[in-house]
This record gives sequence, structure tokens and C-alpha cells, in this order.
Amino acid sequence: MKIIECVPNFSEGRNLNIINLITDSIKSISGITLLDVDSGADTNRTVVTIVGSPEDVINAAFKGIQKASELIDMRLHTGAHARMGATDVCPLIPISNSTMEECIEYSNILAQRVGNELNIPIFLYEESSTSKFRTNLANIRSGEFEGLVEKLKISKWKPDYGPAKRHISAGVTAIGARKFLIAYNVNLNTQDKRIATDIALDIREQGRNKRDKKGKFIRDKEGTPIKALGILKSCKAVGWYIDEYKLAQVSMNLTDFSITSPHVAFEEIRKQSRKKGVRVSGSELVGLIPLEAMLSAGKYYLKKQHRSIGIPTSDIIHIAVKSMGLDDLEPFDPKKNIIEYRIKDLYGPLASMKLHSFVDDLSSGSPVPGGGSVAAIAGTLAASLAAMVANLTFGKKKWDPLYEKMCSISDESQSLKKDLLNLIDDDTKSFKRVLGAYRMSKDTENQISLRNKAILNSLKEASNIPFKTLQCCSEVINYAKDAAEYGNPNSVSDAGVAAEMANAGARGAALNVIINLNEIDDDKYCNKLEKHTYKLVKETENTLALVRKIVFKKIGRE
Repeated sequence: MKIIECVPNFSEGRNLNIINLITDSIKSISGITLLDVDSGADTNRTVVTIVGSPEDVINAAFKGIQKASELIDMRLHTGAHARMGATDVCPLIPISNSTMEECIEYSNILAQRVGNELNIPIFLYEESSTSKFRTNLANIRSGEFEGLVEKLKISKWKPDYGPAKRHISAGVTAIGARKFLIAYNVNLNTQDKRIATDIALDIREQGRNKRDKKGKFIRDKEGTPIKALGILKSCKAVGWYIDEYKLAQVSMNLTDFSITSPHVAFEEIRKQSRKKGVRVSGSELVGLIPLEAMLSAGKYYLKKQHRSIGIPTSDIIHIAVKSMGLDDLEPFDPKKNIIEYRIKDLYGPLASMKLHSFVDDLSSGSPVPGGGSVAAIAGTLAASLAAMVANLTFGKKKWDPLYEKMCSISDESQSLKKDLLNLIDDDTKSFKRVLGAYRMSKDTENQISLRNKAILNSLKEASNIPFKTLQCCSEVINYAKDAAEYGNPNSVSDAGVAAEMANAGARGAALNVIINLNEIDDDKYCNKLEKHTYKLVKETENTLALVRKIVFKKIGRE
């Protein structure tokens, strides 16, 4: 599922009734999750955070912008924060299975709709900007609401969408795509703010002003101080003292965690702290963090400990939390702090069932869950066993040369395990769509045409889902083979069971592919998928034969 985040900033932070009406309009779109509403009276501004599928987020953002334009009159607005519109800025951020390029496209869709339907001038900014001088939001906002009348008369400030004149009450809005920002603070065992500030100046990308031997700023010809760039890119940082905790912190905004992630910043601050005679005591996350950043941190520390990275996600997160002391000031709850976990359950209803409940459902008179879900379960068990054998090949010096290979087997097997867990529910969902298509009305020619099209599409999907299961199982059996050949010999029988289950999953999935192809009236599609299906089944069975030879040889039963 594609997930994006949107963080619209509304120019109202005092009137709770207006704020509630805006957020209620956003929540009217059922597919989104409202994560946060942060209002400030002094700034007279409210920052709202929503997540969901791109289409739902765009619709929710539009609803919020529309309601704000109806309720907020910028001619009457005052506040400490710079502003230019009822909805001042509306960024879109890729979160899960989405890219920056896609968010740029989504921002254009939203911007065009707001400009056309609400007659609000729209400037594209950040990654969506159409010219360099519009990338920085501060440049666009310069002059604020009051300066827009004259500013919009200048040709270079023609809006990207909407009219080339200020909306009389709603002003102008900036819409664009940007990267996810992680607000992250590192705790020091000192109350001296100066030490925290000194570290912040050293690590932040902007750095500090250069000084000569006498301690005076070195300036350029125009008299501007010359900067010595800091250590960490995509990092903004300050030092401060928090009286509540009686300690100093290095407070950071990490504007691109793919360049500087929290664990990289944490380790650099540890390094700089030691030079100044202080120690890092822990850290805290302000707001939300993507799952990817937590997994990256956990795997970094596991590798430092020469341990397997192919362990369950919850264990990787636990290592990250403990290694960075994210629970130093208050408990770290993945369900509250990790953005993906705030949006949806990790797995579907079938994959989340207790085993006895699942088999009771399976043995009932209902056609779902059925063989496709069982095939996916077989593959899931195979992947889990392959990972287990790899993870049991750690901890002894004689296995050190196999570290990279075992890490690869366990990590990839865990990834396939997650895919197959999702396919358990996907198979049942696809079958229900087929049933729904067959139940469509067929009273008129148009209804018959729509029904036939829906049946064809649902049957193709019902074939593609088990084919994905087949593909996953064919990958799993290769990791089972490597686990049998190179893994802990005491667990070779487990690797053998992994291969047997992977083969069972592959053959079971293939049966579901073929039975659905029998109902599809598209020879080209059917012939192609059938050919790939039989090819993968044959390859899987050949691999199983190799695994059996390896296993029986190692257990002395050739």
C-alpha cells in the first residue's frame, strides 16, 4: 500500500471552533489517519499531520484548504509566524512504497485542483518547485500576505496554478513535495547549555563562523562571516537546556534521514561529547519516525555486535531503542512513535489470527480462507525455518567466516516471510472480489459489459496473487538450500523441512493459478502465466531434490 504524509499549516491557532471545523472536514475523508493537531496561540497557527493513501490524502488536504479559505480571513490575521495564506503551506511527504517523484506528481494534482476550484494562487516549492528561487519557502513567503498584491504583479512571481492575483481573504498557498523530517534530541549528562551548543555548531550542516587566531570572525569582501561547514549533512541543530529533565540536549531536525539518520547523528554526538568530557545518556524522538529509520538503526547496531540482522522486526526495533537510549526520558512505544504502525495493523486479519482460530475457520463450510492462503502459510513457515537455521549459525568462532552469508539468508528470508504473510490475506481478498464481480447486476447490456469486465479483472488478480506466492516460495527454497549446505549442521533437518514446505507452498500456489486461468477468456495472458508457473514449479522441485541429497548426506542416510 502506498502511504504519504501531508502537513498543512493553517493560519489559525487561537479559535478552537475554527480549528475543529477544519480538522473535521479533513476527517470526513475516511481513508486517512489524523496523527496530530498542534496549535500555537502566539504564532496563531495550527500544524496538522495526516497520513494515508495518496488519493485519500489529496482529498483530505483539499477539504482542509477549502474549509480554511471559508473560515480564515487573512486581512484580520496577526501572529508571530510569517504567513501568506489561510493555508500557508501544504507539503506532501513519501512514507511507504511511495517515491519523491510520485509526491511531486501528487502535489501538482492538489495544486491544480486548489487553484482551479478555489481560485487561490498556488506556488510549488521544495522538490516540486518549477524554478530555483521558488525552492526555498522563505523566498515565496517574503512580503507575507500584505505584500502579495504588488508581488504578484511581477512576472517572475506568476503562480504555478490559480489566478495571478491574491485571493481577497485566503491569500496564497505553497504546495510541494519534501522529504520526511525527523525531530530528534540527544541527551547529555550535563546542565551546561554551552557544551550542547558547541557540539551542535560542530555537527550541523551549516556549521559555525570561521575565526582567526585571535578569535575574531573571518569575513568575505562584503563583510559577511565565512562559514566552516559542519560534519553532518541534512542536519539542523541547536543546543539547549531542559529544566524539566535537568540536562542539556543537542536538538536536531534531520531533513533527509537517507543522508543522516538518527543513529548516525547519535554516534557522532557521542564522539564529540567524549572530546568535551561529557557523556551521552540517551535520546528522544519528537513526533514520529519512519519504520525504515528504526530498522536501519537496529541493523547497524546488530552488525556492530556481529549478530544476525535477519531477526523479527520487533527485535530489530528493540535493539535500536536500547542502543540509542530512546526510552531514557520516557517509554518508547513503537505503536505510537513509528508512523507505519499508527496507520494500519501490521498484518491482515487472517495472518493475525491465533492458529487454532485459523484452522477452525479453514475447516468450516466457507470457501475462504482456502488453498491459496494455506499455500502462502506453507511458504511463510519455510521462510521462517530458513531464517532460523541461519540465525543458529552464529555465536561460535568457527562460523565467523559465514557471517555475511548467514546474514543474507536470514535477512532475505525475513523479508519473504513478511511478503508471504501479506499474501495469506491477499488471496482471500482476491477470491471475495471474484465473488463480488459475479454478483453484479446483468439486467442491461451495459451492466452485462461492466460485469464481464469486472469478472475478467478479478480473475486475473486471483491468478496473480497465488503466482506471487509461487515466486516467493521459489526464492525461499533457494535460501533453504543454502541453509542446509552451509548452516549449522545440527539444524540441517530444519533446513530440509523448510525446503519441503517451500515446495508444498509452490505447488499449492500453482494449483490456484491454473484453476483460475481456466475461467479467463484471454489466451495470450493465460499462456504466458501458465508457462511461467510450470517453469517455476519445475525449478522448485529440482532444488528440493538437491536439498534432500544434502540433508540425507549430512544425517548419514544417503
